[in-house]
Amino acid sequence: MRSTLALLAALAVLLTAAATPARTPDPHSDPTRTPAAPAYTVELSSDGTGTRWHGHESVRFTNASAEPLREVYLRLWDNAHGGCAAQPVTVTGLTGGTPDALSVGCTALRVALPAPLGRGATGVIAFGLGVEVPDGTDRFGHDGPYSFLGNALPVLAIRDAAGVHLDPYTDNGESFYTQAADFTVTLDHPSRLLVPATGRSVDIPGSAGRTVTRAVAKRVRDFAWAAGPFTRVSATSPAGVRIDVYSTASVGSADARSMLALATSAVDAHARRFGTYPYGRLAAVLDDGFWFSGMEYPGFVLDRVSTTALVHELAHQWWYGIVGDDQYHAPWLDESFSDYATDLALGKLGEGCWRDVSWESAAERLTNSMRYWDAHPTRYGTVVYDYGKCALHDLRRLIGGTTMAELLRTYARTHWYGVSTTAEFKAAAQAATATDLTEFWKLHRIDG
Repeated sequence: MRSTLALLAALAVLLTAAATPARTPDPHSDPTRTPAAPAYTVELSSDGTGTRWHGHESVRFTNASAEPLREVYLRLWDNAHGGCAAQPVTVTGLTGGTPDALSVGCTALRVALPAPLGRGATGVIAFGLGVEVPDGTDRFGHDGPYSFLGNALPVLAIRDAAGVHLDPYTDNGESFYTQAADFTVTLDHPSRLLVPATGRSVDIPGSAGRTVTRAVAKRVRDFAWAAGPFTRVSATSPAGVRIDVYSTASVGSADARSMLALATSAVDAHARRFGTYPYGRLAAVLDDGFWFSGMEYPGFVLDRVSTTALVHELAHQWWYGIVGDDQYHAPWLDESFSDYATDLALGKLGEGCWRDVSWESAAERLTNSMRYWDAHPTRYGTVVYDYGKCALHDLRRLIGGTTMAELLRTYARTHWYGVSTTAEFKAAAQAATATDLTEFWKLHRIDG
């Protein structure tokens, strides 16, 4: 990532989609994930409160698949908060394709491309964008003068061997599954509001009483920001990561500084285990009014004042942010791994981890999707977080601490900016040890 304004200007020219006629696509015949290498350029201006934003977004993408790409889907995730009756996110005047009606509870927008894109061909779609932040202390919501804009920008859905991923939104966990992408985002807002965001930001004067925050983020899976009269404290970790902690009025200055010290320590601890943090900067936004413990975005986390929650959300910078996964169909790949990483960072080794384990039914598996957990919400945290980290502690004890540490570091390196699957992790674990892990996977209900 770079914070130079020259990079922003360099993205001003977008190429027209190259068309390659091809046979009718069969998404099940090619496991390649596409569209690939998305580059998002966004310019938004807020009202005086930071709760309403309007402007423009464009996205350039490449078809990485041998199958022709005839359509793309935008996910307007935050329409789940208002539904089709009151859509918080609106797309207008789309160019570069022909939009259909919204679907999946108004969170998905199909765009038919002017002509099919062959492998390596690029396309661009652009549209007007409006975002209205609803009331509520949520990952997308506002708490009085403080607005939180997680998942507010429309992003491209992935097509892979399973087809186009159009899973529904879930409040219990996450539904998100995206390619690593580049974002260049310009946010024009009142100067009295601080605007923490994903990526590296620079603030420049705007019109009278306004500031323009320009953020550049490379190889990230989403872009999030907040706006409000936050209090900010900052420090740099020993490894050189800039940490900014933004606090609402609900958070005392002593708690903010304590969380800042924790973050500077934890980000380096995770980096030593899983690989150098690549983004250079990280913003933590604290509000003790959140109904959840914490929520992660690349280079940006939302948290209550909680040691465990903050260390967990920082671990997500590796487990989902850098090493991606399909969060709807395999939530354990980031939640269990992040909870395991949290234990290690806090000096916990999972002793007595399985003492109180009791599976609810034969259908309950560590690797179940959010469809299952939405139907059994009281079991989600117990199984995916608690049993999941216990399974990884057991794997460490079985294959040895040194082998486990090297397994995770190597696995992260080989999936850096890529996507993890349960099958790939199981294969990597088996390759790391002479111990047959077949019974281990059965015992811990890790399918796939």
